Amino acid sequence: MSYRIRPGRSFTAEVRAVAAAQLRLAIASFEEQPDGLHEAIHEARKKYKRVRALYRLIAADAKDFFVRENARLRDTAATLSLVRDATALIETATYLQDHALNPEEETALAHARAALTARRDALAAGEHDLPEKAQAASESCREAIAALSHLTFDDAPRKTARRLARGWRKNLSRARTALAACHTSAHAEVFHELRKSAQTYWMHLSLLRDVWPSAMAAKRAEAKALFTTLGHEHDLALLVALLDSEPGILGGGAELSHLLGVIIRQQQELRRTALHLAEQIFADTPERESMIIEALWTAAATE
Repeated sequence: MSYRIRPGRSFTAEVRAVAAAQLRLAIASFEEQPDGLHEAIHEARKKYKRVRALYRLIAADAKDFFVRENARLRDTAATLSLVRDATALIETATYLQDHALNPEEETALAHARAALTARRDALAAGEHDLPEKAQAASESCREAIAALSHLTFDDAPRKTARRLARGWRKNLSRARTALAACHTSAHAEVFHELRKSAQTYWMHLSLLRDVWPSAMAAKRAEAKALFTTLGHEHDLALLVALLDSEPGILGGGAELSHLLGVIIRQQQELRRTALHLAEQIFADTPERESMIIEALWTAAATE
C-alpha cells in the first residue's frame, strides 16, 4: 500500500494499513538485505520515520497508543544507529568535496574521508551483535503491527477532519517555534529541530496528498528541498562535534584548519538557504493552514 490516507474510506482501516505496510517493508529489509545489512538498516529506519510521522498526525485521539508505539520505534531505531551514523559522516566528507575551493581543502577532505572510513570499519568490526539487533528489530516491527489491531477511531468524516487538523496544527506550531529559534540562535540543535519538523511536514503532505494533489505535490517538493538542505547542515554539525570530541581522529595543524574552514563556510550557506526556504514554506499560521486541511478533508471524504 502506498504512503497515503485515502478520503472516503474507513480512517481506522487506512491508518492501520499504511502503518502495517511500512513496518512490513522494514521487516523485508532486515530479512532480505539485498544491498547488505547496513543498507537494510538504513532503509528500515526510514520506514520507522514514516510510521512515527503518521502516529504524530493522529496522536490527539490516540494518546496512549502514540506514546507507547512511538517509543517502541524510536528505541528500536536507536539500537541500530551506531554504524549508520558513522557512514553518514563519510557521506558528508564526500559531499563537501564538491565545495572545496583550493587543493589544500581537497586534500584535507580526502584524508578526512579515509579516516572516517577507517573509523566506521572499526566500529562495524566491534559491533558483533548487529545481526542479532536486526533480528530483534524485525520482531519489534511484528509486535508493532500486532498493536495496530487495538487502534480504533470514530471514522465520521467531520471528526476525522478535526483530528487531522489538530495534528497538522501541532506540527506546524513546532516548526514555527523552531524557525523562530533559528533566527536567534546558532546552536545546531535548533536547526535540527527545524529539520525534523520539515521532514514530518513532508510526510504529512504525502499522507494527505489526495485531498488536493497538485497543491500537495508543490508543497512536498518545497518541504523536501528544505529538509534535504537541513540534512546536510545537520551532518556537518555532527562532523564538527566529532572533531571536538575526538580531535586526534583527523590529525591537527593546518589540515584541520582547512577542513574546518570548508565545513563552516558550507554550513553557513546551508543555513541561509534553509531559512529562506522555511520562511516561504511556513508562511501561513498553523491555525489557518490546519483549517484549510480540515475543510479539504471534509470535502474529499463526503463527495
